[in-house]
Amino acid sequence: MAGTTVAEVMAELAALEDPRAREVNERHGDDHGVNLGKLRAVAKRLKTQQELALQLWQTDDTAARLLALLICRPKAFQRDELDVMLRESRAPKVHDWLVNYVVKKSPHAEELRLAWSTDPDPVVASAGWALTTERVAKKPAGVDLAGLLDVIEAEMKSAPDRLQWAMNHCLAQIGIEHPEHRARALDIGERLEVLKDFPTPPNCTSPFAPIWITEMVRRQPTA
Repeated sequence: MAGTTVAEVMAELAALEDPRAREVNERHGDDHGVNLGKLRAVAKRLKTQQELALQLWQTDDTAARLLALLICRPKAFQRDELDVMLRESRAPKVHDWLVNYVVKKSPHAEELRLAWSTDPDPVVASAGWALTTERVAKKPAGVDLAGLLDVIEAEMKSAPDRLQWAMNHCLAQIGIEHPEHRARALDIGERLEVLKDFPTPPNCTSPFAPIWITEMVRRQPTA
């Protein structure tokens, strides 16, 4: 659907606004009321449109930005563009989709991972840790896993929520994927007790690292 204007898309998003969806989303810090299934249907119809994506991003509207991330061309962004976009992404869902749908597919992902991981802004740092978790799981060669555990052990307990969550995910991934570091990962999780009391729905795995690691290892096929 080339030729679609920003005004047309914004009108369509406004028509999809659902007060109940907004109420649920706002509890998680996301200020929009568009059902994500319907948003994805709009994106599927629009297909990839980089210029429209850039225009939607500039609206500073959360639903529009989520749509922009679905129709953009991830490899078209320069490193500094992605850095600015991440720092503008205060809604958790926008932040999450930007990292997972765009930055991870970018040729600049590793450079940004290294830069963001030690950023003084904990929300930016959480993106660096999310990218590190991806490396731990899929491309661990060259990653100092013991060094990551040192940082997690020293800093995770007192880290702000989103950074703490990202570091905890990395801790769990190290324990799940790397048997040689599993005992230490379990020990760190047990001692720090981060997310130990996190409310977990039935049939879902707790994000408490020792439980998470143990359960995922149990599910691994035996050799």
